[in-house]
Amino acid sequence: MPSRLHIAALAAVLAAGTAVTVEAQTSRAHLGPRLSYHFDAEEVGLGAQLGLPIGQRLEFYPSFDVFFVDPGSLWALNADLKYRFGGEGMDWLYTGGGLNVTSASVNGNDETDAGLNLMLGVESLRGWVHPFAEGRLIIGDETAFQLSGGLNFTLGKH
Repeated sequence: MPSRLHIAALAAVLAAGTAVTVEAQTSRAHLGPRLSYHFDAEEVGLGAQLGLPIGQRLEFYPSFDVFFVDPGSLWALNADLKYRFGGEGMDWLYTGGGLNVTSASVNGNDETDAGLNLMLGVESLRGWVHPFAEGRLIIGDETAFQLSGGLNFTLGKH
C-alpha cells in the first residue's frame, strides 16, 4: 500500500511533467469539470481534468474524481496520456492510458491501490468549450470500470 510520501512523490512527478508544453493538434491547454460513475462502487463522483499538449496528437491528461460514498470516502487520481486519432474528421476520437491511484476508506479501514488506466473517449473540438465522454478501465488489485463526461474549456486567447 503506497504511503503518503509515495503519493506526494507521484504528485511532484505529475507537476514536473506539466512544465513542458509543445504545440499540438488542439494547440492549447484545456481545463474543466467532470461527472463520473464508478461501476464497481456504484457511485457518482465529481472531478476535473487538465489537458496539456505535448505533441502533435498527444496530451498529458491528469484528472481526479471524488465519489459520494456513505459511509466513508472514495477518490481517484489519474496521470494519463491522451492520443487523438489522426486522419480526416477523426480528431474527435481519442484513446489513452496511464497511472491511477485510488483510495477508499470505510469504518476506519483505509486502502490505497495503484494501477493502470486504459481509456477511450470522444470530444468535440469546435469552439472554446468542448464536451466529452470517456470510458476508463482501471486495472489494479481489483479491476473497475468508470464512465465520465464533462466539459473542457480552452485556456488562453480564443
